[in-house]
Amino acid sequence: MGVAPGTLYPLLRRLEKQGLLESSWDTNEAWPRKYYTRSADGEAVYLQLCDEWRKIAASMEHLTANKEEN
Repeated sequence: MGVAPGTLYPLLRRLEKQGLLESSWDTNEAWPRKYYTRSADGEAVYLQLCDEWRKIAASMEHLTANKEEN
């Protein structure tokens, strides 16, 4: 899935401002690069979202399995 830079970078900055991401600069190359990693809070939110996604997927699986039986 492609994401335009005009969408991605504002989102990364917003997540960093919310404390969900941390960033660091790598200046060893010709062009400096900024790298993002999940913070401790970001990791907790990520795990919670994964759990919610699994619940939704299980519910959808249950609904579609029941549909096929009828």
